[in-house]
Order: sequence, then structure tokens, then C-alpha cells
Amino acid sequence: MTTMRATQRLLAAAAGARLAYAALTRVQPGGEQTWTRTNHRGEPVTLLEGPAVTVAAAGAALAVPGLDARSRLALGLAAAGAGALGCYDDLVGGNDRHGFRGHLGALARGEVTTGAVKIAGIGAAALAAGILLDGRDSGSGPAGALSAPGQRSSALARLTDVVINTGLVAGSANLVNLFDLRPGRAIKVSLLASLALGLGGPQARAAAAAPAGAAAALLPEDLGERAMLGDSGANALGAMLGVAAASLPRRSRLVVLGAVAALTAASEKFSFTKAIARTPALNCLDMLGRRPAQAAAGPSAPTARPAAPAGRPAAPAGRSAAPDAGPAAPGARPKGPISPDSETGSASAPTETSRPL
Repeated sequence: MTTMRATQRLLAAAAGARLAYAALTRVQPGGEQTWTRTNHRGEPVTLLEGPAVTVAAAGAALAVPGLDARSRLALGLAAAGAGALGCYDDLVGGNDRHGFRGHLGALARGEVTTGAVKIAGIGAAALAAGILLDGRDSGSGPAGALSAPGQRSSALARLTDVVINTGLVAGSANLVNLFDLRPGRAIKVSLLASLALGLGGPQARAAAAAPAGAAAALLPEDLGERAMLGDSGANALGAMLGVAAASLPRRSRLVVLGAVAALTAASEKFSFTKAIARTPALNCLDMLGRRPAQAAAGPSAPTARPAAPAGRPAAPAGRSAAPDAGPAAPGARPKGPISPDSETGSASAPTETSRPL
């Protein structure tokens, strides 16, 4: 029955995502320009994929039975909170601050950035989800059955679980966003994470079904570079996967939380894109389904630059490229003017930085 419910939730989320995306692109709340960005090819893409994924995944998690009420509410709350705050940063945020250090450093100087608001807001939503998930085990056993030391031990264990679950939800929301730098990458990571969580038991499989269904349904739009998840969709998918991971045994949750923290810390120092490009298997998966590299280069080769006059140094090949910099990776998704987390913008390849919560 649990497997059947998980399948129903996956299909409901997939159908909901397609319907929500069709409705949103038809209505264009606030006008088309509100949601349209220009990608690295100079082509328009829409941010409406993110809200569509968020609404569909949250709706399927809440509506389809098969999970206890608290788990369903935690999934819906995590998706709605992370998705709404991500959308806020997509539409309002600037690109002058990057990563946790950038936003928290600005906050220390008295400047409240949209990224700082998002960090606090997603943290609060993750804490609320963590408390809801802890409440699933409350009330089991007769009152007063534990001695005072046993009660203290139980209270400490529950507090530990709340902290771990909060970290999973908030950390996963940020981590999926860190991968949202190339077409389809964040969705592929989300689908792989959903498959891995599905091996952890029926509860995790049922919880991961909604984000997996919504993400898979809009993968063609993302790979085709017609739309993008943005912070809204990436944060929502990650938060829901964090809720799903919270159903694992405590030791497994600690392992997952440690991996999330390690990858997040590594992203402040190293480029995921470069690491993926240097690893053949990962690069093959990353490029799977994406538009061919020739499309990015255009129909004709660039015109050769004339030779510099004698005695004058040759002009550099790029305006600000380093002497040893190579061409931009095929399918690169530069960040746009809307926020440091956006993947759109000018045709020049961006410096990859961490993407805050």
C-alpha cells in the first residue's frame, strides 16, 4: 500500500507541475517581464518553472494519503516556506553579495540583504518542519512511564533529533540550489537523491515521491533552456528532500547531514562545475539531454582579430579573462542581474560562487 501511495504521489506531483506551469506561463502574474531572464545564448527563459514545481510538489505531499499528518504537513511547510523565500530572492535580490559569508558579513555591518532574509526564513521553516517531524513520536506510551533520568534522556534525544532534522531541511535546500548552475543539473541531483532515499525505507520513499515527480515533469523545460528552477524551485526541492531524509535512522541522518555540510563548505572554495567537467562519468551525466555545444557557439566562427601593429602588444582575447582562461563550458548558465543565485545574465561565463540558502 505504501508503494502504491508513493506512486500516486509521484504521478500527482508530475501532473500538477505540468498543469501549474501551463497556467502560470499563460497568466504571467505581474507581467511577462517579471519572470523573463536572458540566458547565455541571448535567449529568453522564464523563472516560472520554480513556482510550478513548488506548488505541485507541496500540493501532492499534502493531498495524497500514505504518510502521517505531521509528515505531510512538514513536507508542505518546507516546500512552501523555502519556495516562497527563494522566489522573493529571485525577484528582488541583487547580485552584490555571494554565499553565506557575503550575506552574514553584510548583516554584521548592518546591511540586510535578500539572501540574509532567505537564510533566516528558510531556517525558521526548517525548524518548524523539524518540530513537526519530532512530534510524530510523541504520545507513544503511558504518561509517567519514564523515570526522571529517563525523561531527561528522552528530552535530550528529541532535542537532538530536532536539531538534526532542521539541519537536514535547511542544508538540503541550500545544497540543491548550489547545483543549479547548469541546465537540468539540480533536477538530476534531486532525482538521484530521491532514488537513494527510496532505498532507505517506505517512509523516505513516500516522502521523496512528490519532489521527484514535480522535478521530473519539468526536466524537459529545464534541459531545453526554456525555463529554469531559480532559487524558488531549487530551494523547495531540497527542503522536501531534507524532510524525506529525516525519516531515516539517526545514524543515517547524521551521515547525510555530514555529507550536506561537507559539500556546502567545499562549495565556498571549489567549483562544482569544474570538478564535474574533470570527471568523465559525472560530465556525461551532466551533459545528458542538454542542447549540443554547437548551439552555444553559433552558426559561424568568430572573426579573427587583426594583428597588432609592430611594437605594440597584442590586444587580449577577452575583456577580463585570465591569460590561461579557456572558453566557457558548453551550456553554461551565467548568473543574472536579479540575484547572486540566478543562472541567467550576460554572455560572459561567470565565476562560480556558492549559492546561499
